[in-house]
Amino acid sequence: LMRAVRFSTQLDFEIEKEAKLAIKKNAKLLDQISKERIRDEFVKIILSSSPMKGILLLEETGLLLFVVPELREGIETKQNKDHIYDVWEHSLRAMQHGAKREWPLETRLAALFHDIGKPRTREYVEEKKDFTFYGHDVVGAKMTQKIMERLKFSRKETEVVSKLVRYHMFFSDVEKITLSAVRRLLVKVGKENIWTLMNVRNCDRIGMGRPKESPYRLRKYESMIEEVMRDPISVGMLKINGGRIIEIAGEKPGPRIGFILHALLEEVLEDPGLNTEEHLEKKAVELARLDDKALEDLGKAGKEKREELEEQELTQIRKRYGVK
Repeated sequence: LMRAVRFSTQLDFEIEKEAKLAIKKNAKLLDQISKERIRDEFVKIILSSSPMKGILLLEETGLLLFVVPELREGIETKQNKDHIYDVWEHSLRAMQHGAKREWPLETRLAALFHDIGKPRTREYVEEKKDFTFYGHDVVGAKMTQKIMERLKFSRKETEVVSKLVRYHMFFSDVEKITLSAVRRLLVKVGKENIWTLMNVRNCDRIGMGRPKESPYRLRKYESMIEEVMRDPISVGMLKINGGRIIEIAGEKPGPRIGFILHALLEEVLEDPGLNTEEHLEKKAVELARLDDKALEDLGKAGKEKREELEEQELTQIRKRYGVK
């Protein structure tokens, strides 16, 4: 029954009228098929170039009730004024954009499920004269996990897609976005999933009927993600640390250790080949012989060099995304 839908989706042909009626009449038999086989056909539909057509066919033939019935709750579930489509059509269009961009299964599933919690959280707020869906991301993540566990997806796939659904609402006013907020998001989602989450956000936007895939606000967020993900220029890059300097140079804990580290960092920034234990230990001992004033001047020069290079890197990142 599902293969007919899958072949129609993959090969772009119409199912003959009588065959379609027969599928609809026998749809309930799908309940007797193993979840693994249902999942495999469902995945092939999602990974086709026209998954929206496939999901619509599953609904038309009555099969969706036995695959992901939760999706049907979005049919004719009106959204707020920001949306021109109901939850059902918006979700299908979001998934279809993932297919258009040839993004992988996790992205397409997350796009399909990202608003699955909306029908169960919808409320009409009289003051706003509009619908709200508070907590739909949390509810949706729990629903997604149950759906994928029921269909016997792997633990990893289930965890990733549920996480993407849970955090798809990260987007906010660009003026209120902070680097610390981006760092917290990275911790929650994982560096390995952050760009997939951005792709899900793109699917969400296009699924709303918005013409631009990457408006300024989204590009700003992408720029900030790259900023916090890059390796920072810091004394942590050095093949020596404060403890080792205290040990080999007879220094005591205090500001002088920081000055020595920043002076060493300036050397390494000028010539990365000097970042070896042997060279840095030898240089640290030499620097430790300097008086406080000379050492402080060298340390400040190193810090200024670091800040200058940091700013150059950040400027290049922002320029690449066309943001300030």
